Amino acid sequence: MSTSIADFGVLGGTSIKAYTLANANGVEVTITNYGATVTKILVPDSKGNIENIACGFDTLDGYFGKEYVENAPYFGGTVGRYCSQIKDAKFSLNGKEYQLADNCGPNNLHGGKVGFDKKIWSAETFETDKGSGVEMSLDSKALEEGFPGNVEVTVTFTLNNDNELNIDYIATPDADTPLSLTNHTYFNLNAFKSNVECHLAQVNAHARLDCDDTGAATGDIVNVEGAADDMRQPKRIGDAHDEMGDGFENFYILDNQEGSFIESAKITCPDSGRSLTVSTTEPCMLLYTGKYTSDAIKRENGEQYGKYRGFCCETHRYPNGPNIENSPKSVTKAGETFKSTTQFKFGW
Repeated sequence: MSTSIADFGVLGGTSIKAYTLANANGVEVTITNYGATVTKILVPDSKGNIENIACGFDTLDGYFGKEYVENAPYFGGTVGRYCSQIKDAKFSLNGKEYQLADNCGPNNLHGGKVGFDKKIWSAETFETDKGSGVEMSLDSKALEEGFPGNVEVTVTFTLNNDNELNIDYIATPDADTPLSLTNHTYFNLNAFKSNVECHLAQVNAHARLDCDDTGAATGDIVNVEGAADDMRQPKRIGDAHDEMGDGFENFYILDNQEGSFIESAKITCPDSGRSLTVSTTEPCMLLYTGKYTSDAIKRENGEQYGKYRGFCCETHRYPNGPNIENSPKSVTKAGETFKSTTQFKFGW
């Protein structure tokens, strides 16, 4: 196990760093403290070829390129204060209405115009018998992007020799506030030699949240048993796309409303032999297959991104949770601690 640090760029006079975690099996994960963003994941295939499986860039400039900024796919970022869409960019809490930025049509998306994915985080590397890692921390001030309360946030990335990337989130507010944090990495287990429609996906959920025509969750629960988006048995993503007539943007409800640590999904690629197993303490997981990602976006080395060329497994609280009655743990009370863990386990 090892950690290394490299220069990644300069933003507003601040030097931005890239932190690479490496294990004994050829797995490497690189995270920058700009947005606590995963920029690259190297994983062997079944033949021992070590290749990148995550959308991202090799320099900070890539995250400010015209095509990327206009499309805003949030590659690898730590998203907060509240991920996904909040209806009409507002919510009421303790008798007061809070207005947010309408940065996604009429709705608020991923924390607003300058969410956690666009902040410079403090970072400190560590190595223990459990793995190598980097702890990133951020202070979010009261009414930042319209959200109440000061919040101290820590996100810890740990890679071990079992090929597990563990992401642990801890946040403590001094006032009641909505909190829902996630990681927005896009994976392609075929190392971008193809799109992800050749992958097999299994999601351990029998229901999903319904969304309105603006993309905000309504709170209505849809049973997916027997439907095109029933993924409880492994199904080729391309076949599901054909059945649905669209790509995935499905908020699956996990059998995990009490916050236990469970396996939520497993994605495999027959061509490369790679697999990704996702486990989480969260009640919901968005399976997204990049149907809005621009084909104009590439890594500096020409690695091609775009529609269906990466999938996300975003684990989090209910989207639009502050406006949905009885949504689990959408608001963290003053002095309480928000805790969440998601694990990405790589196989080949």
